[in-house]
Amino acid sequence: MFRRRHKLQPMDWVRNLIWPRIGWWRVWFYWMARMGRLPGSDYSLSAGFAFGAAMSFTPFVGFHFVLAALTAWIFRANIVASAIGTAVGNPWTFPFIWIWIYNLGIWLGFERPDGGHSKVDFASFFGNLLKTFLRFDLNYLVESAWPILGPMLLGSVPTVIVAWLVFFLAWRWSIGAYRKARAHRRRGRQRKNRKGEGDGSLSAPRR
Repeated sequence: MFRRRHKLQPMDWVRNLIWPRIGWWRVWFYWMARMGRLPGSDYSLSAGFAFGAAMSFTPFVGFHFVLAALTAWIFRANIVASAIGTAVGNPWTFPFIWIWIYNLGIWLGFERPDGGHSKVDFASFFGNLLKTFLRFDLNYLVESAWPILGPMLLGSVPTVIVAWLVFFLAWRWSIGAYRKARAHRRRGRQRKNRKGEGDGSLSAPRR
C-alpha cells in the first residue's frame, strides 16, 4: 500500500539525497510537521532534536543514538526527537564534521600527529577503530588512534555546545510557530463548522 508506484533507480536515490525532488523547503516543512505532532512540550521536542544533532558532531560513530537518548533522558527531553536529530549526521555530512572537529582540535592546541600536515583518511581510521574496540587492542588505540581521536574529541566539545544551542533555538521557534498556526487553523475550522450548523438550523423547514 505504501510502496512507490515507480521504484527509484540507484542514481535517482542518490540525487534525492543531494537535492530532493520536492525541494529542501518541503523536506524541512515535512520534518517540522512530524516534530510538531509528537507528544511533548516545545522544550522537550526541540531539546531532544538538539541533543541528537549535537551528538552527531562527536567522533563516537555508532553510538550517536545511544548518546542522544541518554542525554535526552537526563535533561527530560523527548527521546524520539533525539533519534530524529541524529539524522544531521549522515554519510554526506560526516566528512565535513570530522574535518572540522579534527582541525579545530589542532587549532585549540592538540599536537598534530608526528608534527606533519598530511591528510587523514577518516574512513579507514573509523574502520580500524571499530576493529580495535572489537579486539580490545589498547596498543593501537594509544599509539595510532589517539593522535587522531584526541583532536577530534577536543574539537567536538565547543562544536557540540554551539550546535545544541543553534538547533535548540531554531527548532523551538519553528515548533512553536507550527503549533500556533495549526491551532489557529483548527479554531478556524471549528468556528466555520459551528457557523454552518447554526445556518442549517435556521434554514430548516418547519413542520
